[in-house]
Amino acid sequence: MRLAITGGTGLVGRFIVNEALAAGDMVTVLCRTAPRPDFFDAPVRHIPYDLAAPPPDLRGFDAVIHAAFAHVPGRYRGGEGDDPDGFLARNLDGSLRLFAASAAAGLPVVFLSSRAVYGPQDGVLTEDLTCRPDTLYGQAKLRAEQELLGSGAPAMVLRATGVYGTPGPGQRHKWAGLFADFAARRPITPRVGTEIHGGDLAAAVRLGLSGARGVFNVSDLLLDRRELLTLWRQMSGQDGIIPAAADGTAFNQMATERLCALGWRPGGRVRLTQTLRQIAADAGFGATPA
Repeated sequence: MRLAITGGTGLVGRFIVNEALAAGDMVTVLCRTAPRPDFFDAPVRHIPYDLAAPPPDLRGFDAVIHAAFAHVPGRYRGGEGDDPDGFLARNLDGSLRLFAASAAAGLPVVFLSSRAVYGPQDGVLTEDLTCRPDTLYGQAKLRAEQELLGSGAPAMVLRATGVYGTPGPGQRHKWAGLFADFAARRPITPRVGTEIHGGDLAAAVRLGLSGARGVFNVSDLLLDRRELLTLWRQMSGQDGIIPAAADGTAFNQMATERLCALGWRPGGRVRLTQTLRQIAADAGFGATPA
């Protein structure tokens, strides 16, 4: 397939691009600057693109994967900083322009949305819940979803939770700051959250390219920082203050039966352990503390 992928040079987008390359797709990344030559597993084409600008001509592609999102570095919720109008103009208006260009070219779209669209809820998050986003990030994602699905264009919407994985050249993995605090023996606030490996998210994207349509949750682990840091201590040999267990009952898990019915299977704690071991090895760690 000939794929146009926005946001391909991000932590999440890199997994999507590499999965497409492994499948033999011809990939064009749409982003502001060209990726460094060693960033992906194979060469890709680059077209300069900014969410604030008109999208490029998409004729000649077979599908669009929209994973780009402009935000304050390191923040999605609260990513508007002190410019909420600019945040919406780039992310919502920019997404709608991209969807219109995709429709004009007759292309299906796989859109990377977020669990943030649900907002405060009781119980397990299922795709048929009424969404009540309480952040501008969630509101922008939900509005983009609604416009895309309401257009009648062939589309898959993936409501993804937090994504982890080994970083690409020049990137930091999502827990780099947490692990630095741990090594410095700084107190760490207890927290639990849902996680998905970037490779498992990329596998869900592949289902959209194969014809799956509609809205799908993408999540795997309910992970406590206590468990994460205990594993990291074992993998890295670093020691620090292990926080108390968080209240896991206060965090909504995501139902993924709809995606699993298509044959999707996430990697679970086996993949988490493999990833932490690789991050430790890449950082030159590996001794288990006494």
